[in-house]
Amino acid sequence: MTVRVRKAVFPVAGLGTRFLPATKVVAKEMLPIVDRPLIQYAVDEAIEAGCDTLIFVTNRYKHAVADYFDKAYELEHKLEAAGKTELLELVRHVVPANVRTIFVTQPEALGLGHAVLCARPVVGDEPFAVILPDDLLWNKQGRGALGQMVDHVASHGGSAIAVENVSADKTGSYGIVDVEHFDDRAGKIRSIVEKPKPEEAPSTLAVVGRYVLDAAIFDCLDKTRPGAGGEIQLTDGIARLMGESVVNAYRFAGRRFDCGSHLGFVEATVRFALENEKLRDSAAAVMQAALDDLRAGAR
Repeated sequence: MTVRVRKAVFPVAGLGTRFLPATKVVAKEMLPIVDRPLIQYAVDEAIEAGCDTLIFVTNRYKHAVADYFDKAYELEHKLEAAGKTELLELVRHVVPANVRTIFVTQPEALGLGHAVLCARPVVGDEPFAVILPDDLLWNKQGRGALGQMVDHVASHGGSAIAVENVSADKTGSYGIVDVEHFDDRAGKIRSIVEKPKPEEAPSTLAVVGRYVLDAAIFDCLDKTRPGAGGEIQLTDGIARLMGESVVNAYRFAGRRFDCGSHLGFVEATVRFALENEKLRDSAAAVMQAALDDLRAGAR
């Protein structure tokens, strides 16, 4: 019998150094794409996939994410008194009433694998999802990426890792999977090669920030020795898991914005501004004017 994936783990303990100085005071997961923080997009994707328990692995210095999901009494009172009911509903319902948010502290920055391991007491022995909010995955036409992966695991069993095709010259920036019997959507992973040179890459399928994992990953991570920088890598734990059960690569339908990079963040902001009915025309006009000014300055 297939067990439903109810729990999603969000590793949010990172310092976000690429976006300093902004992230000196603002958690990178709280940086907004138009009017919603990155973490909200990730949470919405998890809820749409059927998760009702959201586990945030944070550090003892970052409170913004917890504050975002907490009740804001003073703000709600002011909005209610001002009759701003639409905004009040937005503030009150960042997650549905049936969804729990749980916060776990990662005492030391010991890597993504260690962050996932910190969630073990809450996850228990059931399959679960891992979502990295830096990767904003968007499927305009249908089910979100995590939902697609959950459906695939329900049908085929095992675990699943999200992948996307990248150009050959970019394999050195990703974990690249070697896959057998790939049907253009999914296939069994034979190995994961970390940041290979193009001529050494087994494919152009790059791992991105969505995982649906069997709980056996926790024992695998427990046995994983720290690597470079003293960190426990999630990919090393997954490599060990592959020796015990099937781990599939899943190429999701949709688009990824790498919001851990400046260009990806700008790209997501532009795209979501153009998708916003209230902003679309004005945003397009502003962008066109900026391009015209740029071209005029180049002449």
